[in-house]
Amino acid sequence: MPVVQKPKKESKLQLFIRGAILPVAVLTIWQVLGSLGLVSKTLLPTPFEIWLAFYDLLISGELLRHLEISIWRAAVGFLLGGTLGLGFGLLVGLFRKFEHSVDPSIQMLRTIPHLAITPLFILWFGFGEFSKILLIAKGAFFPLYVQTFLGIRSVDSKLFDVARVLQFSRFKQITKLVLPAALPNILLGLRLSIGVAWLGLVVAELMGSSEGVGYLILDARQFSQTAVVFVGIVIFALVGKGSDSLVRVLEKKLLKWRDNFNG
Repeated sequence: MPVVQKPKKESKLQLFIRGAILPVAVLTIWQVLGSLGLVSKTLLPTPFEIWLAFYDLLISGELLRHLEISIWRAAVGFLLGGTLGLGFGLLVGLFRKFEHSVDPSIQMLRTIPHLAITPLFILWFGFGEFSKILLIAKGAFFPLYVQTFLGIRSVDSKLFDVARVLQFSRFKQITKLVLPAALPNILLGLRLSIGVAWLGLVVAELMGSSEGVGYLILDARQFSQTAVVFVGIVIFALVGKGSDSLVRVLEKKLLKWRDNFNG
């Protein structure tokens, strides 16, 4: 019987080069088209002009000041919404009566878009930090809530038969059985919540703010500083990707026991 050999694992450098091919190609074509004057620099500045704008903002300290405020808002909003989402997800997943009482209302609120509720938040709480943090928390709540609930309800019921044979207490069933089995879904919900928290941050800062990366984009748009707008967009993308990568590292450490197909 022929032995199936596992594909050779690529080094980190090879993976980096493979992932960099597409963006480098796009940036190169973009720069060439802009340099030849085939694309309006007012509408679409070249990557080099965007880099110069980024450098100027970095040297002046303006970029770091706005970025620090945005990260603080996103972190506080995510911690508030994510913690509540995890807690409610656990309660709804573990207790059916709690599910019947709470889940229908939460599912109804989940369908309300950010932009629809933003005017209400402004009317109720003003343009201050509290309304922005609540808006971010709203976005971060639902992905973690849904994934935690699904993760708990996806646990194989046969495992509970084994737990009864081993005479596990209720607490031990939850900590040694339910939570480890639901952990992949919970970590997925964590990644999704971080992403939605960044989206909520953008909405909050664009609707009304005097500081933050969103304000930087809005202010640059008013003065037709397209390169600065692109700098803000790139900053959001890089910070979002960095936070997502941190959760992926956490996934690899906490889910070493899984043997999944890797493509």
